[in-house]
Amino acid sequence: MKTWQNLQEAFAGWWMILRGETGWEEHFRLTSAGLVTALVLFYVFAFLAVVLASFEVGVPTLVGFLDIMVVQSLWLVALLAGLYATRFAVRSSGSPLPILVPGIYALIAYLVLGSLVSLILGPALPLLWVGLVYFLFRLGRMAGGWTIGVSAAFAFLSVVLLVGLPMSLYMLSNVSN
Repeated sequence: MKTWQNLQEAFAGWWMILRGETGWEEHFRLTSAGLVTALVLFYVFAFLAVVLASFEVGVPTLVGFLDIMVVQSLWLVALLAGLYATRFAVRSSGSPLPILVPGIYALIAYLVLGSLVSLILGPALPLLWVGLVYFLFRLGRMAGGWTIGVSAAFAFLSVVLLVGLPMSLYMLSNVSN
């Protein structure tokens, strides 16, 4: 039940972030333990997304499954790269956890919704990208305390990396074949 409670708290925290309310931090565990919890939940939902996709395209081999999990991990790399590039550009100090932990929960929501949308209505996936840009923009404003421009740059950079990194690696892997 702790897992369900963590997800409920994350949903409540994100609702407050999107509405610009203070006190959203109380709904996330902004510690290293909270980061580990968010990462575990991310990989659980990534596994469930693979299971869901298996109903349509078939069960992947072990190597295929590991490849898929590596690609899912690139989403975390994209969030980290966007976060640290932004923090470096604005010379931000302090813990990255207030942005990173809620950001991972946003990626979990994107993973779940993206899996469902891609199975049902694939061409609508770019709308989720726009939604994720907005989520990360609000996160930058609330958790990072960044200006509108810096928050927009963080959100856009993170989503471009999130979408572009796996596609680029896929294209590079096909060049060698």
